[in-house]
Amino acid sequence: MDDTEFDIRAAMAESLRGRAGTRALVEGFAAYWGEPLRPDDGFTDAELDAAEGRLGLRLPAALREAYRLFGRREDLTGNHNRLLSPEELFVLDGALVYQEENQACAHWGVLLADLDQDDPPTVGRLDLADKSEERWEPWEERFSTAATAMVMVEKLLQDDELSVFAESGVEVPEGLTELPRLGRGCRWFTGPDVLVVELDEDLVVARARTEEARDALAEQ
Repeated sequence: MDDTEFDIRAAMAESLRGRAGTRALVEGFAAYWGEPLRPDDGFTDAELDAAEGRLGLRLPAALREAYRLFGRREDLTGNHNRLLSPEELFVLDGALVYQEENQACAHWGVLLADLDQDDPPTVGRLDLADKSEERWEPWEERFSTAATAMVMVEKLLQDDELSVFAESGVEVPEGLTELPRLGRGCRWFTGPDVLVVELDEDLVVARARTEEARDALAEQ
């Protein structure tokens, strides 16, 4: 895929309009920054139906679509935080939990009261020493937005030869173009064959598509 085949700025902007845009962004991003999505990269309807039966609830359309599209792609779902498999989904204090931090210090979910929505809002919850203080707090307005941001952040956090840095206190390199806001606490930047995200104004994560671009960015 060459540079003209995937316009990440346009794809990110379109993703903010609805689920069709988020799917196109995930597909384009996966192909451009890694490997194209394949049919066996997702879970089957039978596996998702089984999860519904076990839990006794209906999975929102956007959640089912995400799981069918990329649920098995660990490079997009499990480099830091982890997307739970259908058989691991569970209910916690009125919310369906679909993602957890790598040491289970935080969870993300959808309130049971919102499961009737095709693309419901999501919530987050920290694991605190005082369990009585734990609360579900609003996260993203749409599950599809949360899932897309997850895919992009997790790919940048992949530890391989194209990773550049993932450090606290590092400044975003100069000369990059800022992209549309996508994902809570995320600021995205791009340059020739590089993508950078600043997380919560603290952690800067970068990834390159080529070794040459990696070396150029690392020298900044």
